[in-house]
Amino acid sequence: MKKMLLGIGLASALVLAGCGDNGDDMSSSEASNGETSYSEAVDYTITGIEPGAGISVTTEKAIEEYESLSGWSVELSSTAAMATELDKAMDNEEPIIITGWNPHWTFAKYPDMKYLEDPKGIYGGVEEIKTIARKGLEEEKPEAYKILDQFNWEVADMEAIMFESKDSGEDIAVIAKQWVEDNQDKVDQWLEGVNDVDGVKVELVSTPWDSERASSNVVKYAMEQKGFDVTITPVDVAVVFESIANGDGDASVAPWMPITHKDFYESYQEDFVDLGANLTGAKIGLVVPAYMDINSIEDLEPKE
Repeated sequence: MKKMLLGIGLASALVLAGCGDNGDDMSSSEASNGETSYSEAVDYTITGIEPGAGISVTTEKAIEEYESLSGWSVELSSTAAMATELDKAMDNEEPIIITGWNPHWTFAKYPDMKYLEDPKGIYGGVEEIKTIARKGLEEEKPEAYKILDQFNWEVADMEAIMFESKDSGEDIAVIAKQWVEDNQDKVDQWLEGVNDVDGVKVELVSTPWDSERASSNVVKYAMEQKGFDVTITPVDVAVVFESIANGDGDASVAPWMPITHKDFYESYQEDFVDLGANLTGAKIGLVVPAYMDINSIEDLEPKE
């Protein structure tokens, strides 16, 4: 069943921002005049997130493809560590290049961040987040399948949950539950035509990122209104696709396409059911604070 999307909301994006110790307003071209360039200021390093994440893999490809990124490296650690470095840079108006994405709370907190243009299209254009289900789910648990097929929401909805969680210190699951209670009109559209069940078990498989924790928990609490017993299992992105293809999990609302999870999707696409987009307007790419006078990946400089 084709989804009727509720809207696009804010554009989603993954961001690259480079971090440095010099807070002066520098442009990359100033290096020829003896000034420190942005590339030097960030030590030819992109501040990244977890190894193996879609944006991490794509960034490694970008470093291979762009001459301007020759000799660069991406510092892979965690999403929390990246966000901490971003906070420090923004507080001091220092240069930073991070791997980033929308939906993410950082765009709600720092709406003046900007994407670096990606002339080679390594990061793709607008992304969508899909719902996939194991084969046989529709026949075995038709009411669960119907809810999953009808689930769709906006970027702004997802970012609001993530930002509220970050701002309040409450777990995303708690904020997601409140969001469901506060947005029953939207939830009712997902539940339309669905019969009540009595404790039917459903396992949602998800990546551990805040964006997917938000969507998985929203679906969980919506399904519980119809009597489902829902478990969320966080795993590495590769395992998301493998588990649904093997039938170890029932469904996932976490796959980003067509670029971010392309390799994983294509490896297993014959073995699961694609229910279509549950969110559109997502994006990955390179982003920097607006105070950095730079617009494109090609404005950066290779490491000598």
